[in-house]
Amino acid sequence: MQKLVLLSPAHPLRGGIASSTERLALELQQQGYQVTIYSFSYQYPSLLFPGKTQYADGPAPEGLNIRSAIHSINPFNWWKVGQALRKAQPDLIIARYWLPFMGPSMGTILRLARRNGHTRTLAITDNVIPHERRPGDRLLTRYFIGAVQAFIVMSRAVGKDIRRFTSTKPVKYIPHPIYDNYGPLAERKQSLQQLSLPQNQRYILFFGFVRAYKGLDLLLHAMAHAKVRRLGVKLIVAGEFYEEESRYRKIVAANGLEGQVIFRSSYIPKEEVRYYFAAADMVAQPYKTATQSGISQLAFHFQKPMLVTRVGGLPEIVAHGKEGYVVDVEAGAIADAIIDFYENSRRVAMEQAVKAGRARYSWDNLVQGIRELYDKIETPS
Repeated sequence: MQKLVLLSPAHPLRGGIASSTERLALELQQQGYQVTIYSFSYQYPSLLFPGKTQYADGPAPEGLNIRSAIHSINPFNWWKVGQALRKAQPDLIIARYWLPFMGPSMGTILRLARRNGHTRTLAITDNVIPHERRPGDRLLTRYFIGAVQAFIVMSRAVGKDIRRFTSTKPVKYIPHPIYDNYGPLAERKQSLQQLSLPQNQRYILFFGFVRAYKGLDLLLHAMAHAKVRRLGVKLIVAGEFYEEESRYRKIVAANGLEGQVIFRSSYIPKEEVRYYFAAADMVAQPYKTATQSGISQLAFHFQKPMLVTRVGGLPEIVAHGKEGYVVDVEAGAIADAIIDFYENSRRVAMEQAVKAGRARYSWDNLVQGIRELYDKIETPS
């Protein structure tokens, strides 16, 4: 295995999948592999993208060969890209799969590429059953899975989902590596100045796109708990809303939380992410459903304790009582964890545990898993 292709969003497309694919490509190149990323020239129709823009403002990552080639809804394009990959004969194509909508384009491209009798196919499946389901999801996912010979999953829950579609193909669980490509740790005082936040406050961070399944409403109700109010802690909500922001503003107003919640309601540029994590004492992920979350891996990189709910793969990532809290999907349980964290001064000990736990989530571990699965895949016929 020497020549690899990644089918995945990448620059100038933004988001966690694009960022982690770019980081994986760098790791593969550092280990001596030849890597090309085939990204999307057209990713989502507006119906499927509730944000303001799909594109990042910053420069492209250095040293990567990124081709914006795939049109997600144009079958003629799928044929063109598939034929190009068939002729290029990469040893392995690694497809990132996170949404059934991508099943037809990626599934067709992979099938065409495999016709060369040489190229093997593998998928890194962030999700198989989406959080927000639509008619036809299972059919589209089945088509994609039929084109793939082996799978890497980043939570055991996704592994179980794949087994609904195939009982024979190799599936390997590898936790999501740390997002270490968002810059070095920042100093707290400097970060608070950068964000125009008071120095004499304590902060909890809710970070990333806001969608209903991420449970921000539960966290807001936890912030309204009488004991949490007395702590004087503030919540920073940093990220673009993928639904009506007014829903959450109403919860704030109804509970008199205007002085406790700070909204930064826009996409956070990559170069600013480190300031938000440096400003926070703890990162909250009160999700109602989940597979895994890249936010946890950002928290590990920035050495921040986490408060996660007992859903999907989140409990697999955070050691309860050491690196943070794993609690029930309920506002009262979230409030209890916040109270324990501050009243019992857990921050320093948990930060040290998070720092020590980073070694579990290396990019080399992911590359080793790719190699192991490649060796298990039969050469296409």
